[in-house]
Amino acid sequence: MTAAEQPAPALKEIFNAERLKHIATEMTAVYPAFDAKAFLKMANDGLAELSIMQRMARVSECLHAVLPLSYEESLEVLRALAPRLNSGFVSISLPHYVAMYGAHSFEQSMEALKYFTTFGSSEFAIRHFLRSDLERSLALMLEWSGDENEHVRRLASEGSRPRLPWSFRLEPIQADPTLAAAILDNLRADESLYVRKSVANHLNDITKDHPEWVLDLIEGWSLENRHTAWIAKHALRSLIKQGNQRALAVIGAGGKPEVEIVGVKVEPAVIRLGQKISLSFTLKSTVPDSQRLVIDYAIDYVKANGSTSAKVFKLKALTLPGHSSEFVSRSQQIKELTTRRHYAGQHAVHIMVNGERLASSAFEILP
Repeated sequence: MTAAEQPAPALKEIFNAERLKHIATEMTAVYPAFDAKAFLKMANDGLAELSIMQRMARVSECLHAVLPLSYEESLEVLRALAPRLNSGFVSISLPHYVAMYGAHSFEQSMEALKYFTTFGSSEFAIRHFLRSDLERSLALMLEWSGDENEHVRRLASEGSRPRLPWSFRLEPIQADPTLAAAILDNLRADESLYVRKSVANHLNDITKDHPEWVLDLIEGWSLENRHTAWIAKHALRSLIKQGNQRALAVIGAGGKPEVEIVGVKVEPAVIRLGQKISLSFTLKSTVPDSQRLVIDYAIDYVKANGSTSAKVFKLKALTLPGHSSEFVSRSQQIKELTTRRHYAGQHAVHIMVNGERLASSAFEILP
């Protein structure tokens, strides 16, 4: 097996034995009395069986176990440690320490989260404070949404996402998106792409429960600002894939597509798991006027019980001149994912334009 064919290391290996040793070394540098031997013994125990988030929590727990200091004194040591860590993701163990051991000291803990987020992110840790004291936490995060540091502004949006991946849901905000709306409004034209991605993801979360609320909000924004327009497009991506006409109209693609699809091909027609399929077709305008079009494709994945479930994938958005044509192609590897298992059988492929299904083909996965 060549180096290129070697599988990528598991994400959890961010916290491997070598990284734990790095943490111990840097802790000793900022706090010479640190018991590195005890830390490494505890941190490495059963490490192979732990997920990435469990390993992150393990670091916090072991630091707490071997530091013979008060919470306030420990924070000072961890503040000195933060800029010395060689991985932004590893530094997430520091705000996790705050979440686990700093609930009794709200103001000091929140100030620590604000500091630590500049080295990685405090997005997971701050949710514990939102869950225990929502009103006070949101009020402070609203202030942060005007901070000069993009990492702090992003934390205001990312930390308050109702459905943040790898974390628990914030049920009050999921039920009532107006609770964090002022934060999103402050950031709707942020100059930082890092922040804009978070705002768009936060709004996309909300579309899962309150699509009309998000559409009302965005339709009330001025999209002349390119940063706001970017957020709007990416915030509505799930609704656009679903063919929601209001969402399509926001990005200028709400009209009925006056096109025909010709030469649809899915090749090869029969594959085994791990192989690629190639989808191609030509889009032809049937009218003299130009059209703004959003082109997606859906695959009807076969489930274990033989039924199917559609998954929509983005292809491209374009302005098609009158009576012109556009060749479109895309390759996709059909392989096992943590979020999707594949089963043998016929998988239909559908071409969608502005939310309308206009043509179909298929491929078969062999057992």
